[in-house]
Amino acid sequence: MADSKFTLIHTDSQTQARVGKLRTAHGVVNTPIFMPVGTRGTVKTCTPHDLVEIGAEIILGNTYHLYLRPGHRIVEKAGGLHRFMAWKKPILTDSGGFQVFSLGPLRTITEEGVEFRSEIDGSKHFISPERSIEIQNALGADIIMVFDECPPLPSDYEYLKQSMEMTLRWAKRCKKAHRNRNQQLFGIVQGGMEKSLRKISVERTAEIGFPGYAIGGLSVGEEKPLMYETLAYTAPLLPKDSPHYLMGVGTPEDLVYGVSCGVDMFDCVMPTRNARNGSLFTTLGTVKIRNAKYKTDFTPLDPNCICHTCQNFTRAYLRHLHLENEILAHRLLTLHNLHFYLSLMRGVRQAILEGTFARLREDIGGLMQRGQKPEQKETESKKSKTEKERSRNAQYKRPTDSGNRKRRRAAI
Repeated sequence: MADSKFTLIHTDSQTQARVGKLRTAHGVVNTPIFMPVGTRGTVKTCTPHDLVEIGAEIILGNTYHLYLRPGHRIVEKAGGLHRFMAWKKPILTDSGGFQVFSLGPLRTITEEGVEFRSEIDGSKHFISPERSIEIQNALGADIIMVFDECPPLPSDYEYLKQSMEMTLRWAKRCKKAHRNRNQQLFGIVQGGMEKSLRKISVERTAEIGFPGYAIGGLSVGEEKPLMYETLAYTAPLLPKDSPHYLMGVGTPEDLVYGVSCGVDMFDCVMPTRNARNGSLFTTLGTVKIRNAKYKTDFTPLDPNCICHTCQNFTRAYLRHLHLENEILAHRLLTLHNLHFYLSLMRGVRQAILEGTFARLREDIGGLMQRGQKPEQKETESKKSKTEKERSRNAQYKRPTDSGNRKRRRAAI
């Protein structure tokens, strides 16, 4: 077992849900956590300050895209991805395996690695397990991933078995190539929807030894009940004293279900991509802001939300911006959706600690609202503390120079 920097704080008595803390080189991450996706070195339309304001603790970068442009050596020369994008908190980079899988006919998989053509200019490239680690070492993220093959759906049992075994061999090569102790290298479990292969993949990946483990190969086109069944089977098999990461999933309901199965970390482009397409998550259900019924709706996007967007702008205005394809629409709607996801995760953590998660897990809106309360209290507390400090400083403030000047003039 590799040295884990994960501390398990509490496990729910009625589900597999857990609360923990993950220590990284750039700070502690509270779990369960959602990681906003910053594919090309930015969470689209958001500044690092925005992300801190809404409570993001860790974000995700994409190895494949950053390798193609601007190039990992340029990022390394800039001082690493943290400095390059001015983000001071933890970062996780994926290995590029899923993106290569998505290229379809543009890539060729062999035992040595994957040859593919760039989606930018058609140029040929080759990424091996060693090359993926080299790129991620240069990017400098706190958590990096082994290079894996994500098998397509549908795939027969024999292909899934061969793919899973090659992912295991690649995982060993990744671990051998990894040198940077400031970066935690996570293993990835594959095996498609075959439970027997998932079990073997978990056992053999754990034998290699990693500080964290991810479940890959889900949400690639399978029906949701099958995904849930596979997740519910696989997650409890993962080493208990390590963080569990579900890659690329999903809706708020998916996140809460994943937590109930014992998952600690999530990432998905859904909140940001849906926002740019005008689809918003609210405590009252999904809002499609393009709909004509919002043309004269001068109420907040979500009356139960305290994000900047909902506190200051109406549905009618947001609809107008979206229809005009204004950049401000993308920004405001993205901030709302990310606030919803991050507040939901805070609410989930509270419910687990309080022993109410099993009862409240169907109430997505209620969990999201619970997650907003600490943010309000913390803000009020900071404000009160600042005001007290100002008052205290005023008591001990030195006499102003104007009084001294008056005395000097009188003496003259």
